[in-house]
Order: sequence, then C-alpha cells, then structure tokens
Amino acid sequence: MQYKLDQGYDLEGGKILLGDYLIQWLENYKIAIRPKTYHRYKGLLQKHVIPHIGKISLNNLHPFTIEQLYADLLEIGVGVRSIRHAHAVLHHALEKAVGYGLLMSNPAHRVTLPQYKPAEIQVLNDSQVSLFLTIAETSKYKALYHLAVTTGMRQGELFGLKWTDIHWNSAILQVQRQVQRVPGEGWSFSEPKTKTGHRSIQLGNGTITALREQYQLVHHLKSSNEQRWQEYNLIFPSSVGAPLNASNLRKDFLRLLSDANLPTMRFHDLRHTAASLMLNHGVPLIVVSRILGHAKPSITLDIYGHLIHEMQGEAAKIMDELVTPIRINISQNEPIFPQKA
Repeated sequence: MQYKLDQGYDLEGGKILLGDYLIQWLENYKIAIRPKTYHRYKGLLQKHVIPHIGKISLNNLHPFTIEQLYADLLEIGVGVRSIRHAHAVLHHALEKAVGYGLLMSNPAHRVTLPQYKPAEIQVLNDSQVSLFLTIAETSKYKALYHLAVTTGMRQGELFGLKWTDIHWNSAILQVQRQVQRVPGEGWSFSEPKTKTGHRSIQLGNGTITALREQYQLVHHLKSSNEQRWQEYNLIFPSSVGAPLNASNLRKDFLRLLSDANLPTMRFHDLRHTAASLMLNHGVPLIVVSRILGHAKPSITLDIYGHLIHEMQGEAAKIMDELVTPIRINISQNEPIFPQKA
C-alpha cells in the first residue's frame, strides 16, 4: 500500500463505483469531443457497460470481469462491433483513471475481444454506375448522387456544401464543413471528420454541368417557398433551405437501386464505389487518399487494399512488356557489331 501511495495512488479509488466514475468522466471529457461523439459514447456506456458492471468499485474491476461482460453481451445478441466500440470507450476512461491516481493500472489492458470481421465492401462497377446515374435523372437529388460518385464525399460533407465552396472558373470544390445531427438536439455545422478532411477537389466538366443545373433548381425552390425559406446558402438544401434529412435521401436512394435492379446498399457505399473506380482506372493511391480526405494513404490502403491486389495482374502484364528482350535474327556470317573500316 505504501508503494502504491508513493506512486500516486489515491485511496478514494477504492470507494468510487465504476458507473459513477464513467458518468463523471464523460461529463469532463465532453469539452474535448463533438456533440455527436459525446452522444454515441454516452449511449454505449449506458446501454452496454453501466447496467452490467457499474456497481463494481474501481479497484475491484478485473480483466476477467470485463471479458465476462463481453461474453454476456454476445450471448444476449449485442453485435461484435458495438462491443468493440464500448471497449474502446471503457479503455479510454480507465486509462484516465490511472492518470488521476484512482487506479494503479488499466484493467481493460490485454482483455480478449470478440473477433470482428468487417462486412465486405459493396461497390458498383462502371456499367452499374452509368445505369444508376441514368435512373437518377428522375430524382431531385441527381446532382448530389453525381457528386457522391465522382468525388467520394461523405454524406455529411455533401449536406454541408455551400455555393461559396465552388470556384467555377477553376472547377475546384472546397470541403470545409459537414452537417451533424444529434438525436434530441437537431443539426449543426461542424469541422470535417479529420484535419485532411479540409481539402480541395478538382471537378470534371460533367460535374460542373450538374452543379449548374442544381443552382437553377435551388433558385426555383427558393422562389416557390419564399415565405418558409431559411437561407444557409446550401448547394443541396431541403424544400425550406435547411440541410437535407438523411432518411428522405435514403428512401430515394433505395428506390433508385430497385428501379435499376441493382443490389441494395448503403449511401456510404457510393464513397467506396468512387474509390474503387479511381483505383481500378489507375489513379495513384496518394491522390485517391487526398480526394477522399483520409488522414493518411495507409488508411486508404487498409480499406481498399484488395482492389490494388486485383490490379496486380495488369501491373504484371505492363512490367512483362517493359522488360521482355527484343529478339532479332542474326546471320551466322554477319558480325554482331559493325567492323571498323
């Protein structure tokens, strides 16, 4: 005990219940995270952690207890991904408890987690994308779909685009914000997901044409709903000028997929589709990474590495053609090198 005290251990740690500590930790941590992140962390702790082991005091928390919790959650049908997310939050909170001197070590260290196998990424190929965009001509969101497929922007980033973000002469789009919705609190503008989320994207002529048509559509929408219009200067506003509702877009997206006889997927899979199209048509990995706004190219490689593997056949063919020696027929009597006169 004297050793623990010398190391900065606080005896109060033995009296604090895990549930009480987690609630207070999250309130303190609230100032450092986004509202949506705070809401997600709170939901994970209140649903998967506090009701089950919240009555245990901090110094009685053992790795075995945490592993047993995860096994119990699996037993009642909680998804592996949710358990792993809850663990990440719990681990972070307990690491802070070590910093406070309430624990000598983090009991969430070296805990065995249930194995998670990510779902296979769904993407549309070239012909499917063409078919989808053709069918989408009937949708009021057609320009949004076009931009999603050609740039791979996240849904929140698309919702947060303003007309001032477009440089028409240079055909460059600036990604500077995103729309976030927090249940019970409404929507708000926030910074992009990462620092590299602030980025410039070069647009093609077809995309610029689609955006010019969208400008006319928004102008007409504003004129038709002038009394109720809320001006946020958004490229993709709702019928009253505010950011779009994701559920309305999802319904329209699923309808278009059905009309085109395409596989059901998430809207986010259009981002994966954009990445796969760029990689499969020779766009360098680092360029794709910057367009997508990933923090570093290694993230792009981790997500889409299998696509690069599929391109190895083409790379092998190119390299084979580059290094294959040129065969020529030389007569036995003909010298290989010209003789000096």
